[in-house]
Amino acid sequence: MNVKDFYFDLPQELIAQDPLEDRSASRLLVLDKETGEIEHRHFRDIVSYLKPGDCLVINDTKVIPARLFGVKEDTRAKIEVLLLKRRENDIWETLVKPGKKCRPGAVLEFGDGLLKGTVLDVVDEGNRLIQFSYDGIFEEILDQLGQMPLPPYITHQLQDKNRYQTVYAKHEGSAAAPTAGLHFTKELLDEIQKMGVKIAHVTLHVGLGTFRPVKVENVLEHHMHSEFYMVEEAEAQKINETKAAGGRVICVGTTSCRTIESATGEDGILRAGSGWTEIFIYPGYQFKILDCLITNFHLPESTLVMLVSALAGREHVLHAYDEAIQERYRFFSFGDAMFIR
Repeated sequence: MNVKDFYFDLPQELIAQDPLEDRSASRLLVLDKETGEIEHRHFRDIVSYLKPGDCLVINDTKVIPARLFGVKEDTRAKIEVLLLKRRENDIWETLVKPGKKCRPGAVLEFGDGLLKGTVLDVVDEGNRLIQFSYDGIFEEILDQLGQMPLPPYITHQLQDKNRYQTVYAKHEGSAAAPTAGLHFTKELLDEIQKMGVKIAHVTLHVGLGTFRPVKVENVLEHHMHSEFYMVEEAEAQKINETKAAGGRVICVGTTSCRTIESATGEDGILRAGSGWTEIFIYPGYQFKILDCLITNFHLPESTLVMLVSALAGREHVLHAYDEAIQERYRFFSFGDAMFIR
């Protein structure tokens, strides 16, 4: 399986730079995974495709303002740090630009010394382990100094930090938003619940590796980054009961999908718990518990295009993407959505 099998040509102007005023006003391409049939709707029409007895699985992770701008204490050279994973004792795995200036022992300063960081080590892929020191509460300082870590293809400044959060974001820890969830409003979720659709919460802290390009020609040689997930007992029960009763398990986003597929055994039972997952889903994968997927449009040759192709078939997916381009859909994080049913 070659990475080029998942290429499509996307005009630059179709990359959405700003979120819509009304979250649920985005467009919705509905794809039948068996026949490849396509319908064009709006996101709020998702209710037409949900049935009583279904279960919507949402990822309630919260994005932290993980991008910090500072200086090296000795030379005052400018530095940018992106927080990736929290370790113990205020140590974070980070991405630093320019990395060459940040050898172990380097001290970095943010917000005129409100926050300081010492580089401890260089780890996988050139990431730096940094130990932070500060007075007060780290999260409050981060909220004051940090910026939202928008993907590199979004060049506009985000006016409202909350627009890169889902309305149900709860557990802090992501370096990127689970973007399929950005289309939901509280009103739309209430309407869905009143229809008799269960809503199950899971948590997966999204790492930037999600956006990392596949650098090997042979897809099977690609190694996925690890991400932390949590599934609580009550939520696992909702999903297992739905499946047992013949309802559909509908994941909102590839992150929810990766969470429940990681935590489900070969017997098709989802188990509560937490841990790290490196699951890589590509064509040939047999889904253990997921039935349908609500997702955004993804980058060419990305692991996410491979995941949706595993569910709906590469030909169906690439045809749907071609049609979305012809119909001038908006792509990526702040773009339109797709429902694979």
